[in-house]
Amino acid sequence: MIPRYSRPDMVAIWAPATKFRIWYEIEAHACDAMADLGVIPRANADAVWKAKDVEFDVARIDEIEAVTKHDVIAFLTHLAEHVGSEEARFVHQGMTSSDVLDTCFNVQLTRAADILIADLEGLLAALKRRAYEHKDTVRIGRSHGIHAEPTTMGLTFARFYAEMDRNLSRMRDARAEIATGAISGAVGTFANIDPAVEDHVCAKLGLVPEPISTQVIPRDRHAAFFATLGVVASSIENIAVEIRHMQRTEVLEGAEFFSMGQKGSSAMPHKKNPVLTENLTGLARMVRSAVIPAMENVALWHERDISHSSVERMIGPDATITLDFALARLTSVVDKMLIFPENMLENMNKFPGLVMSQRVLLALTQAGVSREDAYTYVQRNALKVWEHRTDFKEELLADADVTAALSPAEIEEKFDLGYHTKHVDTIFARVFAED
Repeated sequence: MIPRYSRPDMVAIWAPATKFRIWYEIEAHACDAMADLGVIPRANADAVWKAKDVEFDVARIDEIEAVTKHDVIAFLTHLAEHVGSEEARFVHQGMTSSDVLDTCFNVQLTRAADILIADLEGLLAALKRRAYEHKDTVRIGRSHGIHAEPTTMGLTFARFYAEMDRNLSRMRDARAEIATGAISGAVGTFANIDPAVEDHVCAKLGLVPEPISTQVIPRDRHAAFFATLGVVASSIENIAVEIRHMQRTEVLEGAEFFSMGQKGSSAMPHKKNPVLTENLTGLARMVRSAVIPAMENVALWHERDISHSSVERMIGPDATITLDFALARLTSVVDKMLIFPENMLENMNKFPGLVMSQRVLLALTQAGVSREDAYTYVQRNALKVWEHRTDFKEELLADADVTAALSPAEIEEKFDLGYHTKHVDTIFARVFAED
């Protein structure tokens, strides 16, 4: 991923130096286990650890790979340059390249998941704070982009909190599913290496042994992992789109923070554009683009082929780095977001009283009017408000069919805004119950 959308901690996970360090640890721990089993001399296993403080030369490994055309062999050759060819002759004993590559990839994905889990926890804290801050800030709810009934800004934030809390659970599950390793040999039968080696290496790297592998760890695990990233990205876009709508000039119920010295347009100095949330929509598309290739990687020929490899070299870093950046950006947007309660009320009252139509409909049916007639009475008055911007309550009070069923006081009571917010505390108790 390009530096513009990258953060250093996540980038470091995918750096070549990090990868080679993990490869080294896999090989060194495997040697320890084999020495414990008496398969190789203890002196040779100990000798491998002479390289524990070595910074592996990425350029040198690339140079060797240019000849060998094999990345793992290039690394092992470079490792022997540090350890000594005689001392290193038992390194990789009974192993296959995928034992190193797949186990390393899953270590990297679990470390990436840890960062993403922390990112989600930070976003949840911001959403919770804003939810309680605006628990009773009334705004109009919309369906199909059209005014529906009153809600609160706090409920909007709480809704996004609940969605991201589900994503946190999904991310933790995805981490657990991907945290497996395999040191099982050429086709996963342990023919040339003891399963105890796999147990030891996995324990040292914080993984669990893959119950059954071929030459590779099954790719359904990776498909589930990247699918989870895609869902998280979609939730990011869900929040971003709401904020983008709120910042529209005609709405202006909320907006991204506009910093001192920031410029909105090269041509129009008056512009304050929702550039961060628009960017998040684009980043979400990029994360989701990794999902289908990850799923297509599940079907490999027999015990393995290499069709998955090129895909994972790209989607592993790109999807995790992008999602990490997007979560951090969204947290900042939510944390600094400007809210305009006065505009919310003004928008809700653009068609005076119209959003109370369901209350009147229900009151008429409860007063003995058929639902069909009640709907007709309410709708014909609502349409007048749509067309002429009159006051809905006044139209109802002037309608003989309505007043025949409801008294003026009963009609007046149906315009109490508090009616729509009476269960906000109940909803908050459900959403934030664990807290």
